[in-house]
Amino acid sequence: MTAMPTTGASLVNQMFRPVLAAGATVLLLAGCVSFGDKAPPQLLTLTSDAAPTAGSMASASVTEAIIVDVPTVERTLDQVRVPVQVSDSAIAYVQDAVWADKPARLFRGVLAETLAAKSGRLVLDQVETGSERGMMLSGQLQRFGYDEGARAVVVRYDAVIRKPGSPLRKQRFEASVPVATVDAVSVGAALNQAANTVAVQVAAWVAG
Repeated sequence: MTAMPTTGASLVNQMFRPVLAAGATVLLLAGCVSFGDKAPPQLLTLTSDAAPTAGSMASASVTEAIIVDVPTVERTLDQVRVPVQVSDSAIAYVQDAVWADKPARLFRGVLAETLAAKSGRLVLDQVETGSERGMMLSGQLQRFGYDEGARAVVVRYDAVIRKPGSPLRKQRFEASVPVATVDAVSVGAALNQAANTVAVQVAAWVAG
C-alpha cells in the first residue's frame, strides 16, 4: 500500500498531539491534587531572650554536656497551628496563626539556647551525641496555646532530668501571658514570652 502524503494540517496535528495529551493529563490531575490553602500572611517562630552571644564557645566531653531532647506532645500540638482551649473538651485554632515548624522543635530550640547562655555548658541534641549520654533533659510539652477561659496563652512543660549515676528528677513548669486581642501576632508574641519564661525556670532547675 502506498502511504498517503502528509498535508500541512495533518503534520501540525501530529506535532501537537503529544502536547495536547500532556495538557489533558494536567487538567485531569488538577481535579485530583490539592496544593493546599492560601499561604498565611506570616509564619510564627520562637526566639530565645538569652541566646549565647556571637562567637561564644563551649567545650566539654559528651558525658559532661547537657543533651536537650525534643519534647513529646499530644496530637493537638503535633502540628503547626495554634490551638485555642475553648473548654475542657473543645479545641479551636487561632485564625492565620501558623508556626514555621512544629512547636515542640521550636520550644526545644529556646530551651537549648537558654541553657547554653545561663549555664555556660555545652548543650547538644541527641543526633550530635551518638550513642554516648551525658545529662539528658527531656519531657512533655503539655500546653502551648491560647486558653479562652483565662484569656491568656499557657505554656506547660513537664521536664525530666536523667543523669548517669543519679536518680531521675521531674518537675512541672508553667507560664501564662494575658492576651487582649486574639490574633496571630498577639498570640505568637505572648507564646514567645511564655516559652522564654519557662526556659529560664528550667535552666535554674537544671543548675540546682
